[in-house]
Amino acid sequence: MKNAGYITTNVEEAARILNGGGVIGMPTETVYGLAARADLEESVGRIFDIKGRPRNHPLIAHLSPDADASHWGEFNESAERLAELFWPGPLTLLVPRTQHIGVWVTGGRDSVALRVPAHTVTQQLLREVDDAVVAPSANRFGKVSPTTAEHVAHDLGNTVDCILDGGQCSIGVESTIVECVGESISILRPGGISAQQISQATGLTVSLVNGESRAPGMLLSHYAPNAELIIVSSSDEAQSLAMSRGLTNQQWHLMSFYDSEEYAMNMYHVLRQCDLRGETVVFAIKPREDALGVAVLDRLLKASAPRI
Repeated sequence: MKNAGYITTNVEEAARILNGGGVIGMPTETVYGLAARADLEESVGRIFDIKGRPRNHPLIAHLSPDADASHWGEFNESAERLAELFWPGPLTLLVPRTQHIGVWVTGGRDSVALRVPAHTVTQQLLREVDDAVVAPSANRFGKVSPTTAEHVAHDLGNTVDCILDGGQCSIGVESTIVECVGESISILRPGGISAQQISQATGLTVSLVNGESRAPGMLLSHYAPNAELIIVSSSDEAQSLAMSRGLTNQQWHLMSFYDSEEYAMNMYHVLRQCDLRGETVVFAIKPREDALGVAVLDRLLKASAPRI
């Protein structure tokens, strides 16, 4: 019998564990998730315990491309249009829930967050499970998200039954969350699908909402490394701040990437490496103000916020 927390590429084996009430690390194109069948309340409860996540924080239910999403949520015209255009992909839709999704998934709310991942390994797994699978990021609550199976193993170890290895996540930041409740639409978390794309698809004005945590990733402090993170505009500014603080070269790191896609794919990995090396400060150069750059900046701002 294998020890808990082992890494595997066997999709059928991972599906058997999920169907048997287990909890696994699951790859997606965004980040790795901590997965359990959505219909098994006890298994979903394990996710909250493993992460140290408050139970009133809603989870995203992941669906197979073959699934009928209306089984779990009620889709208005905007939600239907967005699902048609951007699923499978890095888009989560927050819609009114049906009776088929438990309140243990939605944090007691009447809405549910649904997504169809684009990762081929994840899609194969979801087809094998043939039900919704909840999967918040596979890390401790509020900490840096994982983008490889090894990250999950490092963070969660044998608290999970296994980790399905699907390689490095191709996007590297969490999905865009769009609230489609009522006649207006709002972005609750920026991600791989931009506000402009959403507005063009629906013909509606889109607002970015902060405040009460109605969806994953809405807390002010989130995605945080052990090191202090400071956003800067240039390497010269980082060097000046490091000197003013009396930091040695071994105590700080400059994080900078040429484009937003590279920034998103590698940001969490770099933050983890800085923690492993014991660097106390990470200076992150502000990303470009393009679609994915907005998502990267959102994560950097939350990672640099005062810690909860």
